[in-house]
Amino acid sequence: MAVVIETSAWEPSPSLFVFIFLACLLSVFLLPYAARSAPPPSAFDHGAPLSSSSRFQRSFLLLYSLCSVMEGLSSVFGEFEFSYFGVSRERMVLSLCVGFAGSLVVGSFLGVLSDTIGHRKFCLFFCILHLFVGVWKTITAHPSVWVASICLSLASSIYSFSFETWMVVEHEKQGHREDLLSDTFWLMAFLGSASFIGSQVLANWLIGDNVKKRMTSPSMAAVFLALAGVICVARLWRESSQTDVFEDHGRSYFSDDRRVWLLACAQASLHFSVSMFWILWTPMLVADGRELHLGLIYPCLLGARMLGSTIFPWLISGSLSFRTEDCILYAFIISGCVLSAVAYDYQEIGVLVTLFCLFQACVGVILPSLARLRTMYVPNGLRGGMISFSLAPANAAVLLFLVQGGYYRSISNAAIMAFAAIGLFAAAGCMHVLKRLGKQPYQHLRKL
Repeated sequence: MAVVIETSAWEPSPSLFVFIFLACLLSVFLLPYAARSAPPPSAFDHGAPLSSSSRFQRSFLLLYSLCSVMEGLSSVFGEFEFSYFGVSRERMVLSLCVGFAGSLVVGSFLGVLSDTIGHRKFCLFFCILHLFVGVWKTITAHPSVWVASICLSLASSIYSFSFETWMVVEHEKQGHREDLLSDTFWLMAFLGSASFIGSQVLANWLIGDNVKKRMTSPSMAAVFLALAGVICVARLWRESSQTDVFEDHGRSYFSDDRRVWLLACAQASLHFSVSMFWILWTPMLVADGRELHLGLIYPCLLGARMLGSTIFPWLISGSLSFRTEDCILYAFIISGCVLSAVAYDYQEIGVLVTLFCLFQACVGVILPSLARLRTMYVPNGLRGGMISFSLAPANAAVLLFLVQGGYYRSISNAAIMAFAAIGLFAAAGCMHVLKRLGKQPYQHLRKL
């Protein structure tokens, strides 16, 4: 008598997708009714007349969504390429190490250069990098891991600071309302996550069932998206060059303004924790050997981040009106507790996915909160450099753990998650100190 071994493929419940979708939908469309007063037209007010500020917001968000699809496509399709071509674990770790090393050595100074020569040019450079890698992958079946990893890592570094800084600079230059700026922050987090999901859908649709013949289709799509991004950036707003900013970096960053240091430390801790999460979430889920539908879990995580970003405007406006420092403080504490629970190396997949979704929801609250605090405390001429400099220690820490955990295997995934949790608790401490620095922290030249 033959023995039949049943294999269970774990996948999220369909009700989870429905819950996230309905929660995001209700949170977005009920927000204007929860405000204390009539809000200004936002990107989702389709019946409102388009003012210059609304046109500016919608044009920027469209461009940002397009570039987010490019960024997500390189991430999702890159992992699929590794598995399709049978790349070894050591080669994958090498690719990650090269990318983070490039971000550490070169990407740390791109923000300063962006503040100096203009952020519009760096947004163009972002599209050009994706265009270069897409054309190369279309022509060459096996492009150099070093060059592709460095180019995409530099593009990710530019994506993390250039679009936000360009938007804030243009916002103040055109004299738009400050409440529109806060709306744009959470909409960037919301649409960025939605675009990452869209990039996964696009890659699956392009490849289809014939993987061998359509393997270059996502690269060709990246080429067309990059060309569209270049055209959109070139036709949008013109930005004046800021040649006098470079001399002020040393005086501003290394003076007695501790608020900038605290925000930089919080940004570095967040970047380290999020980077390690995206590297380790798959190995931790498959640790028990069960088959998983990772393609269904990935949109759940990003959907949770979308839901968290829609919670942010409810917290800072309407009847709640919490201070931004309080919101981000509790979000850091909750996310640190979540990763601490993950560090216990739970093997139950349902528990891990729930914790991962909660962590991403906290990240969805933290991202617009940090952007809002940067607008309050960091001068626009130093914003890009501050963000890129803050990513340097985070990239160095990620590179160290990749070498120790990936090559030498001297540290476990659970221990790395514990360090990520410690970083989030440290970021919460920075926000607590930032809150106590002044009795009236909102007394700033750029009030929000």
